[in-house]
Amino acid sequence: MRPAPSPGSPSLTLLRYARPHRRVLLASLVLVLLASAAGLAQPLLARTVLTSLSEDGGVLWPVLALAGLVVAGALLTGLQSWWQQRTAERVVRQVRRDLVHRLLRLRVGELDRHAPGDLVARVTSDSTLLRNAATEGLVNVASGVLSVAGALVLMGVVHAGLLAVTLGVLVLVAALLGVVLPRIRRAVARAQGAVGAVGAALDRALGAARTVKANGAEARETATAEAAVDEAYLAGLAGARYGAWTAVLTGVAVQAAFLAVLGVGGALVAAGSLDTPSLIAFLLYVFYLASPLGALVGGLGMLQAGLGAVGRIEQVAGLPVEEDVDVPTEQSPAEAPSVELREVSFGYPGRGPSLAGVSWRAPAGGQTALVGLSGAGKTTTFALLQRFYEPDAGAVLIGGRDIATLGRAELRRRIAYVEQDSPVLAGTLEANLRYAAPAASDAEVAEVLRATRLDGLVERLPDGLATEVGTRGVALSGGERQRLAIARALLRRPQVLLLDEATAQLDARNEQALREVVETVARGCTVIVIAHRLSTVTGADRIVVLERGRVRAVGTHDELVAADSLYRELAASQLLTGDVADELSGAAPARD
Repeated sequence: MRPAPSPGSPSLTLLRYARPHRRVLLASLVLVLLASAAGLAQPLLARTVLTSLSEDGGVLWPVLALAGLVVAGALLTGLQSWWQQRTAERVVRQVRRDLVHRLLRLRVGELDRHAPGDLVARVTSDSTLLRNAATEGLVNVASGVLSVAGALVLMGVVHAGLLAVTLGVLVLVAALLGVVLPRIRRAVARAQGAVGAVGAALDRALGAARTVKANGAEARETATAEAAVDEAYLAGLAGARYGAWTAVLTGVAVQAAFLAVLGVGGALVAAGSLDTPSLIAFLLYVFYLASPLGALVGGLGMLQAGLGAVGRIEQVAGLPVEEDVDVPTEQSPAEAPSVELREVSFGYPGRGPSLAGVSWRAPAGGQTALVGLSGAGKTTTFALLQRFYEPDAGAVLIGGRDIATLGRAELRRRIAYVEQDSPVLAGTLEANLRYAAPAASDAEVAEVLRATRLDGLVERLPDGLATEVGTRGVALSGGERQRLAIARALLRRPQVLLLDEATAQLDARNEQALREVVETVARGCTVIVIAHRLSTVTGADRIVVLERGRVRAVGTHDELVAADSLYRELAASQLLTGDVADELSGAAPARD
């Protein structure tokens, strides 16, 4: 597991991202300074040329030297730009890798609380702003400061009085910039948050596109996304406005300094206190200041924008992750383990308890069914079995061992889970089938295809197992997706098989076939099913009836029909229909 970056000062975080590339950045800075030195020498050479002309001296070598400095400065600037951009791409690559690594390991509770679209925006757009700040921004600030300092020193050499005039103008403008620049950071953070909201709105709508269309909700979903787009627009305008102010102030600084120096310097020349070549050289330095000042202010703007993005990126660094999912797992025993809950309580944040002191045991091997009304805690139990969440109290045991002492990677390697909605990932049929068991042999794949009756589907498809299933498996029917999810679970050869309404979308023929497969699998692993169908329940060795987060009754189908009124009601209203339901409705009263 990669070490989580420790959240701290955004400025320090920015430097941390730049630190691995410090040598290249320093080399880039050296190139900038060499190019700057070439630029700083040009006004002095220009003064030499002008002095030689006034004294009828030779100007060939000074002109050649001046041309050489111009060419050298351009070449150094080009090389520095390449190094800087390459480093920038490396920075953003590492940031994105770290974010992707961390996001895919966030705890399920955190994923429940954060919109996927917003998390994706932190990997894409936020990291781009960080890239510019951690490389170009830092280099521009450093080179701008040093270049401006060098220019000011040489301006002092030319004439100290004119330097004082220039500094007076620059200090005034710097004070104004100090007010404007911090607002860029706030505007960028607001804009990036709005971009994340756009992503979240689209992810919500596109993830349920058929539901949106079937309910004629395109206009409402569009309005939600457009509201986020408008917020991003307004925040972007605010950032652009402040950026424009920085450009105006930078330009005004140079022009005001030029006018002030021209006025004061002209008076000094008229009074004979300053020669014309020196005034021209000083004015050239004032014009030279435009470039490093622009780089400095631009770099500060990039840093402010980057710091706004850093805050959002660091929020991810502060979210808890599953630290043990990348730990190598040991070979576990082949025999099926027992599964037990001991006084387990659990509640989702902001909601009442989903489980309250639940205790039951599924013997090793065989089938145990969980039944109950919606909200009884059945799916929550499955989530706890896989450590998607941790119980608030009590213990969950597999093979007599508390799963809290097992790493998540080890625990989940022993368990296969078929979810209620049977999600399918975009990709090929084979990639989805082998998702949990990439090393499965072709013979094993063929075996589970026959068992789940997917072999006929594969034979009918032109590309067979290489057929693309589409986003979220839209190219498959509901029953085909369900059978694919079951085949994927069986291919893993788990010790514990969790089935959450795994046959809800199957016809009677395929359900019967899969029930026979599950019965066969149950001889070698422990099967726990959440079921609403009679066929699934009656085939279970043990049935646990849950009601409002508590265990109401445990027994076989016949025992519960005779002894528990809720189970008898469930059997009559959900599990059975027709004459059998009528027969049950007249059964003996419950002995609760």
